[in-house]
Amino acid sequence: MSKISGKETKPEILVRKFLFANGFRYRKNDKRYPGKPDIVLPKYRTIVFINGCFWHGHQNCKKALLPESNIEFWEKKILQNIKRDKNNYKVLESLGWNVIVLWQCKLSNVKIADKTLRKLKIDIESNYESNG
Repeated sequence: MSKISGKETKPEILVRKFLFANGFRYRKNDKRYPGKPDIVLPKYRTIVFINGCFWHGHQNCKKALLPESNIEFWEKKILQNIKRDKNNYKVLESLGWNVIVLWQCKLSNVKIADKTLRKLKIDIESNYESNG
């Protein structure tokens, strides 16, 4: 488990390339914000988290199934992650940030990823227009 990377994952790279190609400029893994967001778009007051389905407990997702061994440990670990995530999102929203969460499973299939990324662009732009 220690070899699992928390940064520079394929879904993160995919989202960053999409955003950059569409003219968005961002910071990545900015430690100044709760949860060290994957992408921070200061101009748009938007923060994007790209969550792994297993590690962040994506409900009703095949990729979020817990291992059959050491069930208590994994349930506790994932529930702590979910609780921490929700708290981080609340804090960021209270500071005036628009928080967007993208899930790994929505970025792994090309057709679904395309739809997800187009929606991301719309969400970022609509937040900017309503607050800008």
